[in-house]
Amino acid sequence: MRLKILHTTTYHFDRPVPYGLQQLRLVPKSRAGQAILTWKMEIKGGTLETEFTDHHQNRVSLISFDSQATSIVVHCEGEVETADVAGVTGRHAGFAPLWFFQGATDLTRAGPKVRALVRGLKEEQPEDIPRLHALSARVLAAVPYTLGVTHSATSAEEAVDHGGGVCQDHAHIFIAAARHLGYAARYVSGYLMMDDRIHQDASHAWAEVHVEPLGWVGFDISNGISPDTRYVRVATGLDYRDAAPVSGLRFGSSGEAMSIDIQVQQQ
Repeated sequence: MRLKILHTTTYHFDRPVPYGLQQLRLVPKSRAGQAILTWKMEIKGGTLETEFTDHHQNRVSLISFDSQATSIVVHCEGEVETADVAGVTGRHAGFAPLWFFQGATDLTRAGPKVRALVRGLKEEQPEDIPRLHALSARVLAAVPYTLGVTHSATSAEEAVDHGGGVCQDHAHIFIAAARHLGYAARYVSGYLMMDDRIHQDASHAWAEVHVEPLGWVGFDISNGISPDTRYVRVATGLDYRDAAPVSGLRFGSSGEAMSIDIQVQQQ
């Protein structure tokens, strides 16, 4: 399937910002199941300072704010050819060893509520793939998709306690639980073509677990499936902070408003 993606992030400030830097992880990867045909990024109100590949093999763009900027607009546009690989992205590659993906982070630490989700799972499902799909179902049952309950800094344990969350929370809970079971697991940010709309106000998130002999296998907990041709992987990491589309800092006390417009459609 060929997908066309438009992604515009706009920041408005109520007074000029003297200095700001942002890291952008907005360039998809050509990997198993997807080939990047075209991709371009345009920046208004800022300057591209440098680009580099991080230890997760994400393409990172570092931009600075123009002097006394009152708005920043980052627009990405491209086409991606996807194939259905049943969520399997294959063998591990990159600078970080597999054991690195078994350690907990502040967002993916398995507390009592996360550990309770995996209780008895190995006995019920002795094989890896059925076990991980069963774990995905347990997470969604415990934390139904609910807007406005959590935020970007909510941990896996907190999301379970709230009893609701979004795709980022589902990925964090699943990763925390999978690592507690002894798997290497990682967070994925990207795009999903939805059946009922073209315009979206946020990117999507899911998880991948390393399962021998397949390698990395994806699980979209929010939708209860492994990624197919509607999915485009952009960045991976230990948790959201490693794979966030936009992160950074700025100096000054101005108020900030952000808007996101994402369009994903089949060509």
